[in-house]
Parts: sequence; C-alpha cells; structure tokens
Amino acid sequence: MSSEATVSDAVDVGDAGDIGDARVSVWRSVWRPGDDLGRRRFAPVGRLELEVGVTPWGPALDGTTVCFETWGALNADASNAVLVLHGFTADAHAAGTLGPGHPEAGWWDGAIGPGLSIDTNRFFVVCPNVLGGCQGSTGPASLAPDGESWGSRWPVTTIRDMVAAERGMADSLGIMQWYAVVGVSLGGMRALEWSIGSPDRVARAVVIGCGAQSSAEQIALQSIQLQSITDDDAWCDGDYYDKGDGRGPVRGMGLARRLGHLTYRSEIELHQRFANRSQAGESALDPQRQGRYAVQSYLDYAAQRLERRFDPNTYLAITEAMNHHDVGRDRGGVAAAMKRITARLTIVGLDGDRLYPIRQQRELAFLAPVATDVQVVHSMYGHDAFLVDVEQTGAFVAAALAR
Repeated sequence: MSSEATVSDAVDVGDAGDIGDARVSVWRSVWRPGDDLGRRRFAPVGRLELEVGVTPWGPALDGTTVCFETWGALNADASNAVLVLHGFTADAHAAGTLGPGHPEAGWWDGAIGPGLSIDTNRFFVVCPNVLGGCQGSTGPASLAPDGESWGSRWPVTTIRDMVAAERGMADSLGIMQWYAVVGVSLGGMRALEWSIGSPDRVARAVVIGCGAQSSAEQIALQSIQLQSITDDDAWCDGDYYDKGDGRGPVRGMGLARRLGHLTYRSEIELHQRFANRSQAGESALDPQRQGRYAVQSYLDYAAQRLERRFDPNTYLAITEAMNHHDVGRDRGGVAAAMKRITARLTIVGLDGDRLYPIRQQRELAFLAPVATDVQVVHSMYGHDAFLVDVEQTGAFVAAALAR
C-alpha cells in the first residue's frame, strides 16, 4: 500500500473539529479548527484510558485526537516508518518552512529531508504533537464532553499516556512496528517508554538528552516554573480561555520560560555571547531601571516567542508529565524496566547539558540489555545542542538508522 492510501484511509481531517472550537478557545497561541491546517493531519484515537488521571467523566479521555505531520512515503509492508518525538515546547512541525498554519520553521529542519540524517527518500517519517499539546492534539484547550474547554479539568497525564495516544495514531496508520523511534528530551522519555512498554513495536530506538527518571533537581526547577504560572492572577485556575485573546497568565509563563531557557543553554555560551554587557541602546545602570543587560533581553525574547505559540495550560500539563517521568514505576524499578528493551538502542548525551547531565545517559547505557556506549555531542550549547548542533546529533541518528 502507498503512504497516500494509508494516510487517507486512516485519517479524516474533518475530525479536527473535535479538538476545539474558535468560539471557546480564544487563547491566541492555540491552533483551532478553522485556522490554517498547514501540514497537519489528524488521527482519531478515541477513548484513552489514563494511567492515573481522572476526569469528571471517569478515568479516560474520550474523543482523543493526535495531530501529526509526515514526510516521505510509506512502503508496501509499512516497514520503513520512523517516529520522531519532539521536545517540550516543540510540536509536530519538525521540518518545513514557517508560514500559514506554522508560526515557526521546523524545529529539526536540518535533520529530516531528502538525503539528510533521517532520509525521506528512504523513510516515512511521522512526528505527532504530544497529548496535552496546543497545536492540534487533544489538550487543555480542547473541548471536553460538555462542549466547554477542559481548562482546569484537564486530568493528570503522564509520559505513558502520551505514548498510549501515539500507539493509537500508529494503529490508525497501519504501522505495527516502527523501523525506529527517535526522541529528543521529552521525546527521549517517550522513546524510552515506547521501547519498554511496547518492545515488539520498536526495532530501533534513539534516545537523546534524557534519563530514566526525573531527578530531584529537574523536578525542583520545573516545579518553580509551574508555580510561576499558577501564581499569576490571570491564571484563573486554568479557566482563562473566555477572558479574551491572550488574556491569560502571560506574565507567569514568561517567567517560567526564562528560567527554563536558562537550563537549556550552558554557562559558557551565555558568557561568550553576552558577558555582563548592557543591551544595545540601553544601559543596565540606568538610574530609572529602564535598561537591561544583554542576557536579560535574550531571555525576554525567548519568553515573547513562546507566548505567540504556546498555551500556559499546556506548559503546566507537559511539565507535570516530565516531573512524573519514571520508567521503573510499577515495573520493579528502573533496572528491571530497562531489561524489557529489545530494540537496537542508541543513547546520545550532550556534554554541556546541565538540565539532563550526561551521567543520566550513562546510567541508561549501563542498564541497557545489550552493552551500549553513550554517543556524545560535544557542544557549548547545553541541552539545546540537539537543535543547534544538528550536524553532530544527526550523524549519530543516521548511524543508528543504518544499523
């Protein structure tokens, strides 16, 4: 079967109407039915049983939809499909230009395409927007069974719930086993969960920049970000969608993003780029406190960019899921869980990463069923090196897909 037949048979773009409604979800950064589709496709997953979360209608999400994008062609036996899983604030638009429907260019544009690390001349590449997202998949801004946005009623969702939704998407596409699952950061957590929870469906796994469970420091840093949003007077317990375009906890999410972004980059990069210089045209010593340091301006810009394309409730939902990340939960611990992996495993660490330090990738390699070395990206860009140093990261991915 061709990829066009498979995708059209499995996916009805008209189902996008179940995700949300422009009359309800007025937060400016949420993709809504009626907005430009761009490259989006939609897989109706239906009823999704949750690991721990409970909704007012029971322990499941009904009408779950996964938004995704694809590149390349699926071969006749569906054996060339590669699942690419995005990081925290990214989405399904992994490759391609910015434009109608896509406020930014593809987040891994240098890695996916003809002749690139994930070669679309050879592979059928699928990238879904994570469950809880705000760019097409069911999330807090979507309509609940009563026709109102989930908002404060959005249940606790975990990494395992996200993967369960992605399994439903794979089923709808007729993909019973992935040639490879490639995940970065949050996506790396999901790639691990795919490999442990559904080992028969993953032939190869590439896990980049994450660990087997969240550490105390990661939880602490992310919990401060959560509180930055929930302490914002405009949060309204998560029910801000009817307050007007963008009239939600913008300030709180901006503070959260500033702190988060610091953990994504390295101290040496910030020093080399900004040192203690004032922002151009401003003076940090302004007696009226109107001037900024250059690094302050940089963080302000990071916050403003996120406000244009992200929902604060999604920030909360995904951050909580990352805090809960633990592949060993209810499986006898991390070591026992790792033994379930049957995929050819490639683990990539980022040597300047202060958020997910390389010791966590070394633990994964030590516990892997087959002796595995950590492939190290040498970069001053910290956790974000997989985005910035695409050539290094992509070389490891290409090698893993060639095995």
